[in-house]
Amino acid sequence: MMTQLNDEQLKELVAWMFDKSVDTDIDSQARTHRKQLLDGQGMRHVREIAAIEGIELTSQHLGVVESLRDYYLEIGEAVSGRDLENMLNETFTGHGGRKYLWQLFPGGPVTQGLRLAGLPVPPHCGDRGFGTVR
Repeated sequence: MMTQLNDEQLKELVAWMFDKSVDTDIDSQARTHRKQLLDGQGMRHVREIAAIEGIELTSQHLGVVESLRDYYLEIGEAVSGRDLENMLNETFTGHGGRKYLWQLFPGGPVTQGLRLAGLPVPPHCGDRGFGTVR
């Protein structure tokens, strides 16, 4: 059985068939790739890592994880942990800033938060000697 197309439908079909446009915007392609990576890691991943790390998840933890994921989606991988720490401090200043974040994530809001979010940890974030007096 053959379906008859009206003139408008036929024009749309022909235009669609000859549309060879490709998304050549590198930023757009990179954001799409990051979005696909984040979509692959849902709440199940967050819960599993939290259990391994001994964290009882609350909505406050999930707020930090979502902030880290939003940053990753918009900007990409962080060059330094300090950038992420500053972003989190600004975002959660109303809750107590760094002190609040360290209470939620005793292993470090950046390092532990990124692990929960399933995101790459920037270099030198895992260095226990960084920022301490010996």
